[in-house]
Amino acid sequence: MTKPEFWNNNKRYYDFKSFLINTFGCKAYKLQIDAGFTCPNRDGTISTGGCIYCNSQFSNLRQTGPLPTIKDQICRGKKLYARMRGAKKFIAYFQTATNTYAPREKLKILYDEALLQEDIIGIAVGTRPDCVPDDVIDLFESYARDYNVWIEYGLQSIHDRTLDFINRGHHAETFIDAVERTAGRNINICVHMIVGLPGETRYDALDTARSIASLPVNGIKIHLLLALEGTVLGDLYKAEKIKMIQKDEYIATVCDILEILPPHMVIQRLTADGYRDKYLAPDWGRNKMDVLNSIDKELERRNSWQGLRFNE
Repeated sequence: MTKPEFWNNNKRYYDFKSFLINTFGCKAYKLQIDAGFTCPNRDGTISTGGCIYCNSQFSNLRQTGPLPTIKDQICRGKKLYARMRGAKKFIAYFQTATNTYAPREKLKILYDEALLQEDIIGIAVGTRPDCVPDDVIDLFESYARDYNVWIEYGLQSIHDRTLDFINRGHHAETFIDAVERTAGRNINICVHMIVGLPGETRYDALDTARSIASLPVNGIKIHLLLALEGTVLGDLYKAEKIKMIQKDEYIATVCDILEILPPHMVIQRLTADGYRDKYLAPDWGRNKMDVLNSIDKELERRNSWQGLRFNE
């Protein structure tokens, strides 16, 4: 197998930037939106503690006063990306907390406000697989007739023992059910997984990646596990009850994952960043560009690329 020509890039994987240029013929960027959602893993519906790695403060916008309107958040984001990166089109990205955790009627009002703004060509919504009833998936399907639509499901691991340990509040079967109910509706599905979860080996992470690769999934975000101040995971790290993954192991694992993913799957993320005011560990993960460059160098050293071992 050789590198696919349809990527139309100089990378060894199909990155999101290339996907957007190939799809729309111009630079397009996701605009992060905090619409004020909470999470059933924090409001008592499932739990009050949340996932052990999650900081309860959500976005920085919530720390500075009342949330700006969705329209205002989009306008600010458009000006920034147009000035800094020459962006012409945008995807409204409902990122903070669980962005389908409300009745369909309320969701439609919020999503419509975003989609009605000028130069918005799509919508991406981050959520949990246990918070997508059929009527909400129907709503996304209706948008997909005119827009580029992404649902981003937080899986993190395919292993139920890990999901229990991190207090995820659902098991893998819930994720698989959500993907199956979403597939075939012209909705792009993106899955989040974490590398370096406590108690997991490289082989456990590869099992998660193989499971994702076997499903009708269009994109993936691979996250580095971060220990943050104010989280259960952060407390475990400070008490020396867990160890964080080393850089070499992370780089090798991510490259292994890329090799077994299908070549059409869009790679939206390969590490984690942000949280500079709350960051505890791993120290090497603070430099996002160094991590990305190290992944590129390892793929080059292997003479490898995404999909090389897909279906082996």
